Amino acid sequence: MDYRRIIPCLDVKNGRLVKGVNFVNLKDVGDPAESGAAYSDAGADELVFLDITATLENRPTFLEAVRRTVQRISIPLTVGGGIRSLADVQALVEIGVSKVSINTAAVRRPEFVREAADAYGSDRVTVAIDTRKSRRCPSGFEVVVRGGTEGTGIDAVEWAKRVESLGAGAILPTSMDTDGMQTGYDLPMTRAIADAVHVPVIASGGAGELEHLYDAIVEGHADAVLVASIAHFGKFTIRQMKDYLASRGIAVRRVGK
Repeated sequence: MDYRRIIPCLDVKNGRLVKGVNFVNLKDVGDPAESGAAYSDAGADELVFLDITATLENRPTFLEAVRRTVQRISIPLTVGGGIRSLADVQALVEIGVSKVSINTAAVRRPEFVREAADAYGSDRVTVAIDTRKSRRCPSGFEVVVRGGTEGTGIDAVEWAKRVESLGAGAILPTSMDTDGMQTGYDLPMTRAIADAVHVPVIASGGAGELEHLYDAIVEGHADAVLVASIAHFGKFTIRQMKDYLASRGIAVRRVGK
């Protein structure tokens, strides 16, 4: 891909768009379908829809909220949260979802990644990796699951390499240390994973200023940047993000308002 993507993230709880800090202190910020439509019209390259409490509540993704979002957008939608079986993937594909994001279920049973890739193609399978700094892992970053509430002892970089070998078509690493803080992405973690794999890596967790997007691409070696607070609260528009990146020599897809 010859341009870098900007991907708004819709964190959803009980069918409503929310945003928190370090995965907690959630605030209701609107309807995901309406926000998704606005981002689609504004020139976002893709969208990610994360049902952030599905795994903790041991339930599948709220399909109705996903369906309403799909109907309102004209760009690819990745959905994650509570996806534990091929039946869950099939249900999402049937309502028009472009890609699925697997996280806790992949850690619990890694072969699920291979099964999903074999059944639907690697380009439809993203593995999300929630991380936190940890001295007990060689890379300095540990995989956490269940919405960031449970450590695994698994090294995040080694896990990224493994899920790539199992067929993941993209990796979405989020630092729970920086999530929602708006102080910048965890560049060492993002770069360590990006440099270890050959599939696209989407930087996630911590964007607050336009230069953070640039830094994730140039210093973090990310192929795309996930944005949430910086976009949801009206700090910057998608056009402003793309104009800034273009002004600093980053190729972007120039469409929308």
